[in-house]
Amino acid sequence: MYQRAYPQSYQRRQSGGLGVRLLIGLALAAFAIISFLGSRQYNPIIGEDQYLSLTTDQEIVLGLQAVPEIYQEIGREYNDPELQALVDQIGADLVNNSIARDTPWEWDFHVLDNAEMVNAFALPGGQIFITTGLLEVLESQEQLAAVLGHEMVHVLARHSAQQIAKSDLTNGLINAVAVASQSASAAQTAQIIGQMVNMSYGRDDEHQSDIIGVCILISAGYNPQAMAEVMQILAQASGGGGQPEFLSTHPSSENRISQIQNAIDNADTNCQFG
Repeated sequence: MYQRAYPQSYQRRQSGGLGVRLLIGLALAAFAIISFLGSRQYNPIIGEDQYLSLTTDQEIVLGLQAVPEIYQEIGREYNDPELQALVDQIGADLVNNSIARDTPWEWDFHVLDNAEMVNAFALPGGQIFITTGLLEVLESQEQLAAVLGHEMVHVLARHSAQQIAKSDLTNGLINAVAVASQSASAAQTAQIIGQMVNMSYGRDDEHQSDIIGVCILISAGYNPQAMAEVMQILAQASGGGGQPEFLSTHPSSENRISQIQNAIDNADTNCQFG
């Protein structure tokens, strides 16, 4: 069979092109890693160093800019002034009587008109949301305070900024792999691995929000057992089916409740910040 013979000069160019791609890939990987490591900051709320790619002002702006998109994707503000006033009052109690008081975040609490979604979540900078679907299953104002306190910790602990920094690192390494190998499959594999790593941190963030949320409840004069009650209610509400969104990132509600109870029992030790 006839086989085409390539001149040595062509082969050298091919080899040289591979070497250039490898060098560019290594440079991109190095830049991503150095940028990530250079973003290290200490967060007194969680008592740990974090890698953060956003300033506090940028987080506030990002959260405010995302509010209209939340309305479009999930639901508009629920038209019930009395309910909104209650959520605002409990939110203010939590902010003004806890570690949140002396932070730069711009707190705002939103009730979203979505009865099908059982969820609450936070945007960077202090925008807190709870759906009417979740409010429907809560049984007390203390449980509402527990949900809001949990979400406030996501802001205080800067979990979104931390995830963005990790995402930037992951994307930088994915691009480096793609450039160096010219292989879409290699880049896809790297992306899957990166997503798995980031998911494990996400679960840690949720547990951290439960534990520090207990401290916020205690500081504001609410019964911290309400945090465990919320998890029990939501676990029962699932009825063996799909978990409510508020529980979806956790390995098990039993494990979560156990950690919350441990946090309550050791609040004198756990709730020291600085």
